[in-house]
Amino acid sequence: MLPVLNRNSWMPEVFNDFFTNDFMTRANATAPAINVKESDREYTVELAAPGLKKEDFNVNIDRDGNLHIHMESKNESKEEDKKSHYLRREFSYSKFEQTLLLPDDVDKDGIEAKVNDGVLTVSLPKLEKVAEKTVKQIEVK
Repeated sequence: MLPVLNRNSWMPEVFNDFFTNDFMTRANATAPAINVKESDREYTVELAAPGLKKEDFNVNIDRDGNLHIHMESKNESKEEDKKSHYLRREFSYSKFEQTLLLPDDVDKDGIEAKVNDGVLTVSLPKLEKVAEKTVKQIEVK
């Protein structure tokens, strides 16, 4: 049974975030959508990143051998009106970090990442399987 949030008119709106917990997540919390595809030769990770440039991304393999994607974008716009000496600033800041556990069959030296049309695409090539030499006992008749 989920807890019920009673909205009381005497409680200020500032306390709304207090009730955000594991049982009731914030509906407006957003993170980029991630797709993961698998083919015979590779895995492909696609991350929605509209308006971001390749400089906004840091993609690496961490000490544990996991894929770490970090994206950060800062935009500052200043507009000054000479007649009234008014200064207006608008800030836009977004940050996202995601760590993906890589399968054992990923060739970590061959990983590539690119940004195209607002989508970060990370290609994770699979290691080529070496045919194991099989040991077989042959019965002598």
